[in-house]
Amino acid sequence: MSEGFAPDVHARLRADAEEIVSRYPDNQRSALGPMLHLVQSEEGFVSARGIALCAEVLGLTRAEVSAVATFYSQYRRHPNGTYNFGVCINPVCGVMGGDLIYEAVSEKLGLHADETTEDGLITLERLECNAACDYAPVVMVNWEFFDNQTRASALALVDDILAGRDIHPTRGPEKVPTFREVSRTLAGFEDGLADQGPSAGPASLLGNRLAAENDWRAPYDPSATEAEEDPTMSTEQDRNVTEGTPAAGEPGSSAEREVTSQQDVDPDTVSKPNTPDPNAARDDSEEAPSKEEEK
Repeated sequence: MSEGFAPDVHARLRADAEEIVSRYPDNQRSALGPMLHLVQSEEGFVSARGIALCAEVLGLTRAEVSAVATFYSQYRRHPNGTYNFGVCINPVCGVMGGDLIYEAVSEKLGLHADETTEDGLITLERLECNAACDYAPVVMVNWEFFDNQTRASALALVDDILAGRDIHPTRGPEKVPTFREVSRTLAGFEDGLADQGPSAGPASLLGNRLAAENDWRAPYDPSATEAEEDPTMSTEQDRNVTEGTPAAGEPGSSAEREVTSQQDVDPDTVSKPNTPDPNAARDDSEEAPSKEEEK
């Protein structure tokens, strides 16, 4: 039995771990990722006794389990807050106000990156990308989206968490689950929230809408159709599909497209767009759109 867990907790986690393992009949070691999330759902982080449990179930050494737990940033090696407050500071979010939002939240909470409030309620994180550039700047709380944020709306969100109020993401479930609840979902146990709220807003679907309105389609590739219809197509056959395709920059490649504008001939004629001052582009009193507005 792994160290530290009470017998009833060990038995429950062991049963859940074995259910996870059953999903990977051909390579049980692949179960390690979800199992580490399972440990976090119990402890709020990947503890030493959680590592021991994973090693015990999978027949690995603790060093092998620790190597994975320390590699991926979603696994925490010290207790995480009930709410993980992540502010994206990648280029798009950063220039749209993400850096200012992070500074404001950091100052309000008295935290730096990966630090947690004394009451264990909030952990602050600098996120490199939320995969939501179309709604920049974006904040994620326990991996749920809060789109089009301002300093004012982000600080109001912090106030709601500190006051114990439910917080409601722009997309996804009606309210944000706790870090431990989300960790159990990431371990592969359904939470019943998948169908709540919109999953994609108008900005994300704009390209799809324009393509449908204009009847735009990708160029037809008969060899690709052949591969789809014949799932047994060999690696050699698949390699033949791309043979003869010019490399980038060579005659016949996409770089050899026809000139369509003066800018193609002389890039210096490209005029700079009239971009507003990023420091004045967004009113901090402006609130993020509600779910109803998104719909």
